[in-house]
Amino acid sequence: MPGYVNRYISNLTRDTYALILAGGKGTRLHELTDWRAKPAVFFGGKFRLIDFPLSNCVNSGIRQIGIATQYKSHSLLRHVNRAWGHFKTELGETVEILPASQRLGDDWYCGTADAVYQNMDIIRQQSPKYVLILSSDHVYRMDYGELLARHLETGADMTVCCIDVPLQEAAGSFGVMTVDTHNLVKAFDEKPAQPTAIPGRPGRCLASMGNYVFNTEFLFEQLQLDAQRAGSGRDFGADIIPAIIEKNKVYAFPFNTEEASEQQYWSDVGTLDSFWQANMDLVTPQPKLDLYDSSWPILTYQEQLPPAKFIFDDDQRRGSALDSTVSSGCIISGSTVRQSLLFSKVHVHSYSVIEQSVVLPGVVIGRNCQIRRAIIDSNCVIPEGYCIGHDQALDIENGFRVSQQGVVLVTAKMLQALAEKQQQLAVNVTHIETGRESLQNDQLAAASFIKTKTDRVVTLPSRLNIKKNSAINTQTDSMKSPATAVEFGRDH
Repeated sequence: MPGYVNRYISNLTRDTYALILAGGKGTRLHELTDWRAKPAVFFGGKFRLIDFPLSNCVNSGIRQIGIATQYKSHSLLRHVNRAWGHFKTELGETVEILPASQRLGDDWYCGTADAVYQNMDIIRQQSPKYVLILSSDHVYRMDYGELLARHLETGADMTVCCIDVPLQEAAGSFGVMTVDTHNLVKAFDEKPAQPTAIPGRPGRCLASMGNYVFNTEFLFEQLQLDAQRAGSGRDFGADIIPAIIEKNKVYAFPFNTEEASEQQYWSDVGTLDSFWQANMDLVTPQPKLDLYDSSWPILTYQEQLPPAKFIFDDDQRRGSALDSTVSSGCIISGSTVRQSLLFSKVHVHSYSVIEQSVVLPGVVIGRNCQIRRAIIDSNCVIPEGYCIGHDQALDIENGFRVSQQGVVLVTAKMLQALAEKQQQLAVNVTHIETGRESLQNDQLAAASFIKTKTDRVVTLPSRLNIKKNSAINTQTDSMKSPATAVEFGRDH
């Protein structure tokens, strides 16, 4: 029987076309997505976010895959070509890029449903029985074969993959399913303020993971109807699902329950805090997401680099990493790394301490730096003596972004702006010092000038008084001695 079950699921996955929606901006990640699409964001020391749904597809036996791209997709396309360009179409394998190209009008992709609608003809060419719609920016490991098997067993028109979360976590953040005891969806609310609890489980609800299975013809029919619906936002969560749940069979597939796969870790890394925390989860002694499990590998492209290197072993200068993940090409030179995750080609110079931080590829950290609870974006050069994550007010003053939970994001652009600010400050100080010196010189010159004038005023009357006194004395003497007067006159 196990062989039959495996063949059964294998047939399902072979008849499935997976479309990964990879056009998101990821605005809540702020500067991390200034120059890259969210699915291209680095994760876990060597991966990109899109590697997780792609690896899940391949490990599940799904080999017909499309990737719908739109926003700042250059780094994403480059990565997909390097890591996933080895598929052979002659064997029925394909990883195809589907960029927004105004195929059905003048608009780019206007929503998640519209991204599928504009590529219906491409999907139809593959003749799949089922279409699997996947989000590209979540971190998890999942066998989609189990999801497809449940979809077929229930006779569903659509199946929504869900995750069991606390009500307060879902409020305002996730689409929430209201289900009966058989997981038939009765209602769907997009990011409600007060989510509906799971029957029999107060305090918990089913949040949509953004992964859906459709019967192909049913999907095309609903997309065409939605395209004609005035005021539609062309979105699965906001428009498609609410429109079909009353008259069609829509089931929820709980991901993190006993009925689902053993691999139950799932993280939406949509914010800086969740991105930092998901990476920190990996450096624990026994992480919930085990990337070392060879039975379900996460595949990616990696540059050929030398092993990580730790140098110097003096009491005050020892290269070490504790409870950390350090990727290839890194050099830890006489510094300490604790509970941190370092991507490839990171160089930490001597006497620095890195704690609880995520350091992306190509970062150089100077001597005597203290960095804590930070995300350092790729290719940053941290100058000598910098302190990051220890003084929130200083971090904000320096132009770094501080998250709600106190995680500090540092990018190359921020460092450049700070360097220019410090340079301008140094110029201003120089001007002030020059001005102060000039003012002192002017004051000394003015004092000297005043003293000279005063001396002249004092000296002139003195001479006049001498002459006057001499004349009086001469007159007095002449009155006393005529001979002296005559003699004085002769000499003169």
